Amino acid sequence: MDILKIIFPTVLTFFIGLSITPFFSRYFYRYRMWKKLPRTEADTSETFNKIHNTTSETSTPRVGGVIIWSAVLFTVCVIYFLSLIFPSDLTLKLNFFSRSQTLVPLGAFFFAAFVGLIDDMLQITGWGTYARDALVYRKVKIMLVILIGIVISLWFYYKLDFSSIHIPFGGNLELGIVFIPFFIIVMLATFSTSVIDGIDGLAGGVLTSVFSAFAVIAFINNQIDISALSGAIAGGILAFLWFNVPPARFYMGETGILALTVVLAVIAFLTDTVLLLPVIAFPLVITALSDIIQMVSYKFFNKHRVFKVAPLHHHFQAIGWSREKVVMRYWIVSIISAITGVILVLIS
Repeated sequence: MDILKIIFPTVLTFFIGLSITPFFSRYFYRYRMWKKLPRTEADTSETFNKIHNTTSETSTPRVGGVIIWSAVLFTVCVIYFLSLIFPSDLTLKLNFFSRSQTLVPLGAFFFAAFVGLIDDMLQITGWGTYARDALVYRKVKIMLVILIGIVISLWFYYKLDFSSIHIPFGGNLELGIVFIPFFIIVMLATFSTSVIDGIDGLAGGVLTSVFSAFAVIAFINNQIDISALSGAIAGGILAFLWFNVPPARFYMGETGILALTVVLAVIAFLTDTVLLLPVIAFPLVITALSDIIQMVSYKFFNKHRVFKVAPLHHHFQAIGWSREKVVMRYWIVSIISAITGVILVLIS
């Protein structure tokens, strides 16, 4: 029954996502929900400009993440109300909306989605330098993530009594009040992986593997509701990915990537696997790290570039890999990383 509780919302979310996509897609295109101006005011290399398609950036809707969280919302509501209207052993068991396990991650998920949606709408309307200057845009996003991290970390510390982290093969480490800044740093680090959302199908495929891994990890920890939620999110991403493979029908946008990275950090803390997150989500980590290395090298070492283009997936494009080759190899690495993370949880 526990396995059914995980599989059912995963499959249901996937099919709900597929069914609602035509409606949202027509709406996106009817109201031209894409950037009106590309971010061209930042200092970018000629190589980046060659591989960066500003035409698709200003002609493809960027709020596709709405499909992911809407599908998850529909699934949560359908199963929850079925358990209320038709209470039975089956419907009550399938319900994964619980105060103890999924209330916090769901709240963080939808709150971040709403903040991201506002961000997307500001870019769609082309509001000021914020929409055009990548540096200004990055600073604003960092501030938003810090604010979200403060709110959620305070809830973890004062409401849920979280003050320690689990060290694989080493037990728990008590952090005390330091847990709050640590949580914020982890959330920032997780959000920094949003740079992977740069090629059609790349972010969706990698994040599907990551959330699938956490579905298995939560199941191992007997956190069945969190496992079901992780599976539902993976199902929603798969529905989005169905339409995001090249050529993308729409992009995930901040409403998708912010929601997914925030809830990923929350689930990592709830499952006591935050220190294994770099392993489970290795493609996300190495991509974000490549961006950091490039920026540090450019700023402090006489504008030297370690990579032809950062982040890493654009570097591979610059050296001649096709978009399809980059995406498929990222997917392969993400699957291996997810499996490795699950194995480490089992033996630690």
